[in-house]
Amino acid sequence: MRSLFILLLVVASTYCANLVAQTQHSRPKIGVVLSGGGAKGAAHIGVLKVLEKHHVPVDYVVGTSIGAYVGGLYALGYSAAQIEEIMLKLPWDNGYSDFIPRQQLSFENKKLRDRYNLTFHLGYSEGELKTPSGLLLGQSAGQLLKLSTDTVPQFTHFDELAIPYRAIASNIATSKMVVIEKGSISKAMRASAAVPGVVEPVKIDGQLLVDGGITNNMPVDVVKAMGADIVIAVDIGSPLLDKEDIGSTIDVINQLSNILTNTTTLLQKEHLSEQDILLRPAIDDLSTTDFSIMPQALALGEKIALSAQDKISQLTINLQEYEDYQADKNRKSQTWFDSFDKPVVSIVYQNNSNVSEVIIKEKFAIKEGDVVTKEALDAAINRVYAINEFEHVDAEFIDLPEGRQLILMTEKKSWGPDYLHFGFSLQSDFNFKSILALDVAYINNDITPNGGEWRNEAKLGWESSIATEFYQPIDKSQYFFSRSRIEFIQDKWEPTETRPELVNEHVLGNLGLGINYTGNGAIEFGFIGEKGKLSFKDEVSASLDYHSLGGYASFGYDNLDSINFPTQGNKLAINAFWRSDHYDDFEGVAPKDTSLEIQLDWRGAFSLNHHAFVGIASFATVENDSDFSVHVTELGGFLNLSGFQKDALIGVHKAFAAIVYQYDLGRELFGNASLPMYIGTSFEAGNVWTVNESVKLDDVISSGSLYLGTDTSFGPAVFGIGFASGGKSSVFISLGKSF
Repeated sequence: MRSLFILLLVVASTYCANLVAQTQHSRPKIGVVLSGGGAKGAAHIGVLKVLEKHHVPVDYVVGTSIGAYVGGLYALGYSAAQIEEIMLKLPWDNGYSDFIPRQQLSFENKKLRDRYNLTFHLGYSEGELKTPSGLLLGQSAGQLLKLSTDTVPQFTHFDELAIPYRAIASNIATSKMVVIEKGSISKAMRASAAVPGVVEPVKIDGQLLVDGGITNNMPVDVVKAMGADIVIAVDIGSPLLDKEDIGSTIDVINQLSNILTNTTTLLQKEHLSEQDILLRPAIDDLSTTDFSIMPQALALGEKIALSAQDKISQLTINLQEYEDYQADKNRKSQTWFDSFDKPVVSIVYQNNSNVSEVIIKEKFAIKEGDVVTKEALDAAINRVYAINEFEHVDAEFIDLPEGRQLILMTEKKSWGPDYLHFGFSLQSDFNFKSILALDVAYINNDITPNGGEWRNEAKLGWESSIATEFYQPIDKSQYFFSRSRIEFIQDKWEPTETRPELVNEHVLGNLGLGINYTGNGAIEFGFIGEKGKLSFKDEVSASLDYHSLGGYASFGYDNLDSINFPTQGNKLAINAFWRSDHYDDFEGVAPKDTSLEIQLDWRGAFSLNHHAFVGIASFATVENDSDFSVHVTELGGFLNLSGFQKDALIGVHKAFAAIVYQYDLGRELFGNASLPMYIGTSFEAGNVWTVNESVKLDDVISSGSLYLGTDTSFGPAVFGIGFASGGKSSVFISLGKSF
């Protein structure tokens, strides 16, 4: 009797399963097509929310650009509500820059960026100048997509997903549409949205892929080829501009893009039948690049779908069928969602660069046995990218029976290996001569197995210099290094009431050894030599020839987040020089002297919300046997006794301190996505003294400033007023470097 009951139960279960399968097979297959349209893509979420509300199953999903992003998340198994939470919380504006935060750079690269503050990419190799193939490299955008999709593995086919999925891209070499149907889903999303000329093409299977909107912005034909019987297509493409709205080159470029995408959309509409549903949200007036409009776009997507609910409700299935459909999706997606908690069993480094794998492993800092979260992976990739030798850094998982395999891929810069760097600064107080400086460097990289660099630098302007330097890491990890440098320098000081213009033209050479004791600091020591001529430019006063030999030691630490408007971190430099100085025959100056020079410079900052507090201190002194030295220090300029012109005060002893308060007015008024605008004030005190003068508190000059500034692609731009005790004041402007 029991056996008969079990047999009947099996037969009944089989019958029910077959009935469900037949029911599912008998209903029409529904495909969703999500078009491209930038930030307006949040409208797709509104449509999906309405489909879920009406229990409409989605059997296939195909997307272009932002549609590939939303569609990819939905295909992975995320609900419309989950996609809304992910998409609206993501810092999309970060994707507009591949700028490595200063505090993540190595100590040596921080110094390089501070001097060469113009942030464009230019290289030279094979007899020609080279630039990247896009204004953006796509690194930051790719990281945002990875944070969205979490640590999902590569897929042998996108039919394996909870919903079969395709992403549409364009082959920039052939102008043909490319249907991406396997591999990394985040990479497929990135390729589908890579705007030509703005973002670098994405390499997949040997093809250079860009935005799919060029060839098929609303791929109805693709979803029908997958097997969809009924198509729900969402069109969020931008309308053409009216003639009176076309007034600039940017307008013309946008119009050309709109013509291409609209043309492909019109062709795709011809594939729609009467039973298909075309939804066009009222998003024409919304921006494609301002992601703050996403909540508005989402509401408009929901509104247009609700207006078509009569047709949508015809696709509704009963509650049991819909629950079975959702259970099947969840079962599929759970297979890779569950893998998120599995440890890494092996790590593969695909290093297409000359950077030592030892360094890459140390920066990546993920070990076998680790359970890797999306946040940990994002931080690890950023650490590797901050080496500043790569065009792209990416990582993918492959789920194996024994655990997760993690593959890290590093791609060298295509415009290297030799690079041109440029720096610029302009400072003026509108009374004296404006001080303009242009810095240029040509750096040969990887000229030795350990990553040696040959740097050739020049500074043009009021003061000038030319230098060549060889920087040689001694070991694979680049902890130890040697440095040899020779430089011709022309220092100048404006005339004062007591002396004419002073010029020091000298050749300076040094040879040293050092250790990068952390990524933020280095210690260096070595030998130094100098030969020069100190003269007054009045053609009357005598000049002084000199030379010196000695040694030096330096200590540096730097984790400051910005050299211009810091909000956190510290920058400390301590230098000591021991010299034997020799002076040619000059009245009142001993022919030979020994000196000890010590320099200390510190800048630190911390912040509370939009308020930042900065401390600045500097000290310099020369101890010698006579009352003269050519080794001088300066004061004067913005945040350096702001009431004086830059480097107006010179001497051998210096003491200076300042407290700076700055308020980020731009982020308060316009939000975190805006260009920062700082309003600040400083309280400063200090002075310089000659060799035979005693440092006295009575001599200290008090000073201060009020200023308005912002950070730009060429460094800080500051306008303000400075004042100092004794009635001195100045109105100043500073562009570019101000240190």
